Amino acid sequence: MEREKKFIGRRGYVPEDEIQFSGRQLELLQKAADEVQFLLDQGYNIKPVTTFVGNHYMFSERQRLALARSVSAKEYVQTRISKELLQNGKGMIPKLVHIDGFNTIITLEVVLSGSPILYCRDGVIRDLAGLRGTYRIIDKSQEAVELLLGQLESLNISDAVFYLDAPVSNSGRLSELIRQCAKGYSISVQTQIIPDVDRVLEQMEGVISGDAIIINRCKSWLNVVSTIVEQIESVWKIQL
Repeated sequence: MEREKKFIGRRGYVPEDEIQFSGRQLELLQKAADEVQFLLDQGYNIKPVTTFVGNHYMFSERQRLALARSVSAKEYVQTRISKELLQNGKGMIPKLVHIDGFNTIITLEVVLSGSPILYCRDGVIRDLAGLRGTYRIIDKSQEAVELLLGQLESLNISDAVFYLDAPVSNSGRLSELIRQCAKGYSISVQTQIIPDVDRVLEQMEGVISGDAIIINRCKSWLNVVSTIVEQIESVWKIQL
């Protein structure tokens, strides 16, 4: 986390990424991901599996995080796909969506920063940025919010609620940025700063998030970020 702070204008990046996610290291990560997949499908939990496999290959903590976020047991992947409304055509796109604010905006900031992005095996795009209770707006924040609002507008979504974690620093400032950006769109936007975003979204329909636990538990969700990223050029794509 300390290393990343030095490059805060480039969200989700540390210099070691250039080595750890390219060449031979990337090949080893892809091989390790298949081994992680096999063990998860046998019923093992992700944490001990990534520790075991990561120790074998002597991966860094950041490489182990990439494995943990990229690979999921097939049963979870199937559950997520069955509830996704946007790309599988199994449900109507709702007029009201509930957005995991920090999760979604940070991922788009990472993409726009040219930092590594994980194309995960469940079809979700995730990042390696560490929030850990701290956040500040960067030069990519407004563009990230506007990309999201523009995509919602193109889907004819009329109402959106952004949920932001109260314990995270600058949640109020991000809330204000979202409301200001929303004035340029035909969507009715609300922001809610609450203590436990995950617990609330887990009960909802029409959720927009890349958080594995949330999309496992929510009633339905939309993989909006993946659609947005497809329209952005020069994405640093990591697929394990």
